[in-house]
Formats: sequence, C-alpha cells, structure tokens
Amino acid sequence: MGPAMLEIEVKYPCPGHAALRSALAEWGARPGPARLEEDLYFNAPDRDFARTDEALRLRRTGRKISLTYKGPKLDAATKTRLEVVVQLEGGARDAARLLAGLGYRPVAKVVKRRRVYRFRRGAFRVEASLDEVRGLGRFVELEILAPPSKRRAATARLLDTARALGLSGSERRSYLELLRARTRRRARLGGRRAAGRRRSQAS
Repeated sequence: MGPAMLEIEVKYPCPGHAALRSALAEWGARPGPARLEEDLYFNAPDRDFARTDEALRLRRTGRKISLTYKGPKLDAATKTRLEVVVQLEGGARDAARLLAGLGYRPVAKVVKRRRVYRFRRGAFRVEASLDEVRGLGRFVELEILAPPSKRRAATARLLDTARALGLSGSERRSYLELLRARTRRRARLGGRRAAGRRRSQAS
C-alpha cells in the first residue's frame, strides 16, 4: 500500500472556457473526452459531514463507478484534503443500497459535464477540469495529487499555475455546498414573496 495522497485543489468560477482552452493548448495540455459525471453524496449515521467538512461520494461516469471519501480541508487558501478513491465493479444502484444498509443516507446529487486537461508544471502533474455544473454554471478546477511531504511545494505550484492562467476569486466550497446555498437562497426568497402576498391580501 502506497502513502496516503492529498488532493490539492483550487476552483474558480469561469464564465467561459474558450480562453482557458487556448492557454492550456499553448502549454501542451492534452484534453480528455467530455464526459457526464453524476455524483450522489451521502451523510453518515454517526455524524454530519456538513459540520465535519467531510464528504462521501458515489460517482457514475458512463459505466465506471467509484466511491470517494474526502477528509476535512487542511488550509484556508485551497481545498487540500485527504482523498481515498475506490473503484467499484458493481452498479451504482447496488453500491447505494449497500451504503443505505450501513446507515448512510443520500443527501444530494450533483450533475456536471467535465473535460480534463493534463499537463506538467515543474515537478508536478496537474489536472485542469473544465466543468459545466447543472444549476451552477461553469468552473475550472486545478488539482495536484501529492504525498503530505510535498504538500507545500505542490500548493505553491498550483497557485502559481492559477495566476498564470489569469484565474482569480477562488471558491473553496464544493459543488454540493454551492447547490445547498442556492437552495437556501431560493427558499428564503420564496418565503419573503409568500409573506408579501399575505400582507397584500390582508390590507
């Protein structure tokens, strides 16, 4: 068994991907195929992952199924965290039933179209994921997988890469957190509108 790897990641809102694709092509980045990813997130029976800043995700990409655990974020500048990924042979439905049998309950689904570019920056292999997330819009995620001993160097390289691409205004919340915040905003807005209608009817 190899050393535990850290997912060192930064994410930025991105109104359009064309300029990024051009910049990545100049660096010799190779794009993978566009793919649809369906992520089903679960909460634990013994703690609330929203409070502990953990995540358990069942991902379906075509016929590929994976189960991922992500630990709490480790710093305030990036989304660096422990990541453990297990590839599954069975279907997503069977995996979801297994988790439900253990007390894990599904809480939300995130659907996105993603194209991944891979390239090298210095001593590190970098992945740039150009995402279009249903209900949220376009983003770009930059990621390096590195052992804890190289965390500082990998973080510096990742932030330097983001600056070189002209990215700013990083978003540390996950897509799940962003969707939940959007749902709460809509609920508050709906509540205010309903209250306004009641006041109008009463007057």
